[in-house]
Amino acid sequence: MSRSSKKGPYVYEKLLKKVAKLKVGDRTVIKTWARDSSIAPEMVGFVFGIHNGKNFIEVLIKEEMVGHRLGEFALTRKFVKHGGKMQRELEAAQQVAETQKAQAAKTSTETKK
Repeated sequence: MSRSSKKGPYVYEKLLKKVAKLKVGDRTVIKTWARDSSIAPEMVGFVFGIHNGKNFIEVLIKEEMVGHRLGEFALTRKFVKHGGKMQRELEAAQQVAETQKAQAAKTSTETKK
């Protein structure tokens, strides 16, 4: 459920202070555990290390992310693929098809030269 419009978005104060200390375009990782903090426009262009419960996930903040929460970009659960032997065979066949397509494209560009 979203926050009341009269309250405004929740942005962790310490994060804004850390961002203010850095120069624009600086790739220093800002570590944080504040997954519930909203992304403010001042954070765009900085790299955040967002804690997912086990380690820090480095996320470069882009303009499209403004208004979302930091925790949305550092998943806490690891997805294990579905399927077993049959799924591996399908993936291997797809990979072979992709390599053949890439080789065909490469030979077509060489013949044009």
